[in-house]
Amino acid sequence: MLAPDEKLKLSPRSYLSATERFQTGADTPRDFLERCLADIAALEPKIGAFVNLNLEGARAAADQSSARWRAGAPRSPIDGMPVGIKDIIETADMPTENGSPLFAGFRSERDGASVAALREAGAVIVGKTVTTEFASTEPRGTRNPHDLRRTPGGSSSGSAAAVAAGMVSTALGTQVIGSTIRPASYCGCIGFKVSVGALNRGGSYDGLSQSVTGVLAVTLEDAWQVAYEIATRTGGDPGYPGLFGPPSPLPPRKPRRLGVLETAGWAVASRGAKEAMADALIRFKAAGIELITRQSHARLAAVEAAIAQARELSMRINSWESRWPLNTYRTRDASKLSRVMLSRLADAEAMTLDDYRNDLAQREKARALYADLAAECDACVSLSAPAAAPLGLHSTGDPSCTAHASLLGIPAISLPVLQDEGLPLGLQVTGFVNGDAQALAAAAAIATSF
Repeated sequence: MLAPDEKLKLSPRSYLSATERFQTGADTPRDFLERCLADIAALEPKIGAFVNLNLEGARAAADQSSARWRAGAPRSPIDGMPVGIKDIIETADMPTENGSPLFAGFRSERDGASVAALREAGAVIVGKTVTTEFASTEPRGTRNPHDLRRTPGGSSSGSAAAVAAGMVSTALGTQVIGSTIRPASYCGCIGFKVSVGALNRGGSYDGLSQSVTGVLAVTLEDAWQVAYEIATRTGGDPGYPGLFGPPSPLPPRKPRRLGVLETAGWAVASRGAKEAMADALIRFKAAGIELITRQSHARLAAVEAAIAQARELSMRINSWESRWPLNTYRTRDASKLSRVMLSRLADAEAMTLDDYRNDLAQREKARALYADLAAECDACVSLSAPAAAPLGLHSTGDPSCTAHASLLGIPAISLPVLQDEGLPLGLQVTGFVNGDAQALAAAAAIATSF
């Protein structure tokens, strides 16, 4: 066992870049999986990314995938890909414990929509990754692979840590305020939060109106492919048209103009984070990309004003929408709920329906203002987090840089291209609703500046 301040040897593994070798027989999905499992054996006792593993099932699925690749008939480009599933999403073969002692050992005996789609695409479900309590704020002990003394972020704690360590190629997360983008920033991997409603959340215990499924990955290509394979088999949330985009990622497309959003996180950002962002903006200008800011552009200034309280507004909306089932959980056993969850329930019970309606109206105004920016810029950039991952495991970090993307329902990508204190820090690229493929293409071009 390493001491908490010792460094781990990490081997993040892109899957799509390996599939050409599957076609020639130089490698197989089973061999690829075994390399991941070797890292699980070595690193999982130190990181704690998983709550349940099904290694026998994973090996069987990888063997079946290997046979399909040998026959030249893979089900999809991600056939055989080792994937982790955030433990608020149902899996038929493993418990879904929601980061809560109330759900210890709970089995629904079915796959969530995203998991069913992944299995249909041939993906290998390796295990269930650690989530904070009900995908909220109460940590469950996972450590940051880059510094075991620090948080990996949350609530998709285990998913980000497992991908960054090379234990799986991709993992599913969720986000309702910052739960995909912030862990990606802290752990130094790709985070892809889709447009609201773009991926079907059936069987996912995060029924809040801002919540979406997210993908943690090593590359943008892997992230897009996982999202696409889910969407093409199960669509979006009921009433939504699902993820728009082609069967493979669009080629990188350099933005003509970027909006630079400070967000509420700028006020608390570290000196190192601000310097990293300033350097990034210099790089963009050198690449011929025009930048607009709240100081230079009135419409962007209006958006900054509208999202200034994004976290507070999101928390009120989330509280009201959490009244059920939290009230039933309290009835079952309040001692098994964190103080944070009990406080959220108290906030919900102090609200009225009119309060909630007013909050929704405020959210719609902010969304309309941001949508107008599509005529002014191709995408927006901001920090994914106000600093590197903080020391300690008592918190999952500050979501002030990410709350606006969830409030607005827009696609967001965290690129692991910045550093603070010598540790990973993400650059956040946000697009416009249902423009996920275009946002990813812009992010791919932006990444070439580093």
